[in-house]
Formats: sequence, C-alpha cells, structure tokens
Amino acid sequence: MKWKRSFQLASVYVGTVVGAGFATGKEIVEFFSQYGAFGLLGIWIAGLLFIWFGIKIMLLAIRLKAKSFHQLNMYMFGPYITPIINVMMFVMLIGVSAVMLSGAGSVFEEQLHLPKQLGVLFTVFLTLLVLTIGTNGLVLVNSFVVPLLIFFSFMLASLSFQLDDFWTNIIHKEPFSFEVITSGFAYASFNISLATAVLVPAASEIGDEKVVKWGGILGGAALTIILIASHVTLVQLPGFTSFHIPMAVMMETLAPTFYFIYILIIYGEIFTSVIGNVYGLERFIRKGTQGSTLIVSTCILAVSYSISLIDYSTLLATLYPIFGYVSLAFLLILVFK
Repeated sequence: MKWKRSFQLASVYVGTVVGAGFATGKEIVEFFSQYGAFGLLGIWIAGLLFIWFGIKIMLLAIRLKAKSFHQLNMYMFGPYITPIINVMMFVMLIGVSAVMLSGAGSVFEEQLHLPKQLGVLFTVFLTLLVLTIGTNGLVLVNSFVVPLLIFFSFMLASLSFQLDDFWTNIIHKEPFSFEVITSGFAYASFNISLATAVLVPAASEIGDEKVVKWGGILGGAALTIILIASHVTLVQLPGFTSFHIPMAVMMETLAPTFYFIYILIIYGEIFTSVIGNVYGLERFIRKGTQGSTLIVSTCILAVSYSISLIDYSTLLATLYPIFGYVSLAFLLILVFK
C-alpha cells in the first residue's frame, strides 16, 4: 500500500514538471540538447537535483506540518523576506504565462500555418471562459494529457533508435561549455521551485517520511529518463535549434499518423499551464483587492499578452534561464535548512 502511495506522489511530481515547455521540446533544446553529447551531463545533474531537493522539500513539509508553499517560505526566509519571495514568484508566473501564450501562437504559426496572433487570442479567450465557468475539468485534462505526452516521448525515442545516424548524433560533441553544468542547475531549480506549490501540500497530507522519500526517488528518476528520451530524439533533427516546436517536427517525420493528436496534446498542455498560472495569480491578487475573477484575470492576461508579442524562442531562451538562476537561491537556502 505504501508503494502505491509513493508511485502516486511520483506521478504528481512528474506531472507538475512535465509542462508545456517540455511538451514542445524547446525547453529541453535550450537547457540541454544544444550542447550535444554534453547535454546528457546536464540532464544527469538535473535528475540528481530533482531527487535530492524533491525529497528534502517534502520531508520539511511533513516536519513543519506545512499546508502550503507560503508556510515553507516563512520558515526558510522569515516574515521580512517572504513577501519579496512572493513577489518574485508572482513575476515568474507572469513570465511563464507570457511564454505559454507565445508558445500557443507558435503552435498555430509553425505547425498549423495559421496567424500567430489567432492562436494567442484564441487561448486568451478560452482561458477567460474556463476561469469564469470553473476549473474543475483541469485535473481531468492533465491526467489524460501528461501520460500521453510521456508515452509519445518514449515512442519517438524508440523510433529514433532505428535511424541510421542515431549514435552519431548522440555522441556528437559541441565544444565543452561550463554553461551545460549551470543549465542543469538552472533547469532543476526553476522547475523545483514551481513544483513546491504542489509538493508541499501533497507531502503534508501523506505524512509518511518513507513514502515521500521513495516518491521523490521514483519521481526524480522518471523525470531523468523522460528527459533522456526527449534529448536523444531531438538531436536526430537537423537544425533542431531553429524550430519553435521541435518535438512536433519529429512526430511529423517519424510518426505522421499521430501528428495531429500530438499537436492537440501540446496545445492542451500549454492551455492547462496558462489556466493554472492565471488561476494562481488571480487568487494571489484577489487577497488584496475586491475585483471580480473576470476583471482580475483579464488584467493578468493583458500583461501576459503584451509580453507574449516577443518571439517564443527568444522569450523562453531569455526568461527561463533567468528564472532558473533566481530559483537557485531558493535551493541554496534549502541546503542549509
């Protein structure tokens, strides 16, 4: 029975990290694949951090009886610095929402050959509609989309294995750069800091240290394997750094039968990420204001939309590493707690 709970916790961990940037493949290219064979070193670093810090966060949550990320922040940073951390998280969520909107536009532009702004505005409209009606269906959508996304990642990796130049592309070495190491740390810290909002209440509810330790190990190991599967697929694509949605291009090349299904999955992951971020931001803002859900959400999406006008690749390549290095401070304090 304990193993079952550990597996459930691991699946929550994986589902939280495997988001929209992961689905498009652009996030993996930016942090790992662009470094060639050395990208695998960055993935191993990120994987070890996912395991170690995932366990540490969940153990702290149990010992502090923390019900939310805010309570963990209060313990780590104190009453004076915690508001600053909350503001930083707010800015990060706005930035991620902008990247996701831009990504939705890129799906329409690069894969469906439709105007980018049509994709962005359609996503804004759907987001407002769902937030006004209710978010109950989000968990159901994610429980369907994430397993399919992982399945297709492994399917593409196995199909890539059959290509003639598979091993040549895997061992291709770009000149070594110390950035591949810092990228591993930045990728893990960014994703762990965002996943903490889910891991803290989940671990606190379980309340069993052995269960959460194995949940952290299984979740971190699964994330490492999925990253490797995606990486070995992406490096098979000539000029993979030039595509906004490289995983979709590989799907169209290796398994065209599933292409439109995969596009729907990518868009579904982007859409649920936008709703999740805007919902969290809306709840954060409404604690101090009297505005309605529709007005506050519209304001958040207006700011995100203005930022999303920047190219998707440029946004992701600029904001995600910055957020990753900012999040490193969070992990460094965790080391000493």
